[in-house]
Amino acid sequence: MRGELEDALARVPAEANDAQVVDAVWRGEALGTLLWALQLAELPAYDHPFDSELVVSVDPQAGELREEEDILLERDSARLWHWRARTTELQAAGDVELPARYATFDQLIAATAMRGYEQGILPSPLRGDFQAYGKVYRHLTPEQHAEAHSIAVERHHALNWLCEPGTNWEDVPLDT
Repeated sequence: MRGELEDALARVPAEANDAQVVDAVWRGEALGTLLWALQLAELPAYDHPFDSELVVSVDPQAGELREEEDILLERDSARLWHWRARTTELQAAGDVELPARYATFDQLIAATAMRGYEQGILPSPLRGDFQAYGKVYRHLTPEQHAEAHSIAVERHHALNWLCEPGTNWEDVPLDT
């Protein structure tokens, strides 16, 4: 993964629209998350990606795995951020039935944001929603949403892989 990221970073200016380069750069987010799990990197907020140059410069051999409870809590956080990004897309598509106890998506999102905050896995909600880029998640621009979604997916992927021994990287479940 590290070599793939290094290669992609070298190709970014000239081939920034190449899907393989873009995928490899985003894999750096998963690598950064694994480095966090090894206590070799700080985990940025879910609206800030890892610094790719910093990620490739870290020697993973020097790491020591965090406590299982910390990794599981962060996996729950990543899953909720991924859920929030998917909820935006499902809401826009208009083809999702809400659970019976919720009349609107806003109610569902507010309840989830508050529950995540109370469990210590999400930051304080802002006007009944997740907070990203200094504003309410539902007000993100398409570019901000795409970035937040990619960050969440890669972190969720890395943490699920780490917590599911024996799972191949390509087969990691990403249920939200």
